[in-house]
Amino acid sequence: MLRDAAAGAAAVQRRVPSDTNLYPTLFVSSSTADADLFLVLRVFSHDMKEVVFQGALDPHTPIGQGWLRASHRKLDKTLCTPYRPYHTHDEQQPLKPGQPVELDVEIWPTSIVVPAGYRIGLSVRGRDYVYPGGSGGRLSNMKNEFTGCGPFLHNDPRDRPAKVFGGRVTLHVGPDRAAYVLLPIIPPTAGGA
Repeated sequence: MLRDAAAGAAAVQRRVPSDTNLYPTLFVSSSTADADLFLVLRVFSHDMKEVVFQGALDPHTPIGQGWLRASHRKLDKTLCTPYRPYHTHDEQQPLKPGQPVELDVEIWPTSIVVPAGYRIGLSVRGRDYVYPGGSGGRLSNMKNEFTGCGPFLHNDPRDRPAKVFGGRVTLHVGPDRAAYVLLPIIPPTAGGA
């Protein structure tokens, strides 16, 4: 497990047994009425260096990312699939401080082959992903530096006031709260192609 207390991140890693082609359900509570969760699907090489890709703009884009504001957790069960939650975003469901709720978070689809022996990690954060290997630069017509999310950041205090989003968020796990990540794995074909 990797921990980054300053960023509020935790990543659980699993060694991939064979070449693997790549939605989490979490149980969370907060000391405030809402929480923003940022999930980052990450891949690490044998020597624990993060594997990133050139995104549309950012040169250090992780394998996959997903976001959910806890108060927008309401699902439309008729539109959900086993691999993709569908959030209605038609009402806010505030959190009750300290009371765990179930969240289904979509990580945007991706398709890569993860080499055997590499590790897959999931970081659960309270803010945008930041690539730990340094700056990705910036474009002259954009104010934000590229840190792994391109120019799009979720840090406007008008949208994320500390009174509502600055609380302590807790992940709950245990026999009565089976948190999981659904990664569709496509087995290799008989001919290796």
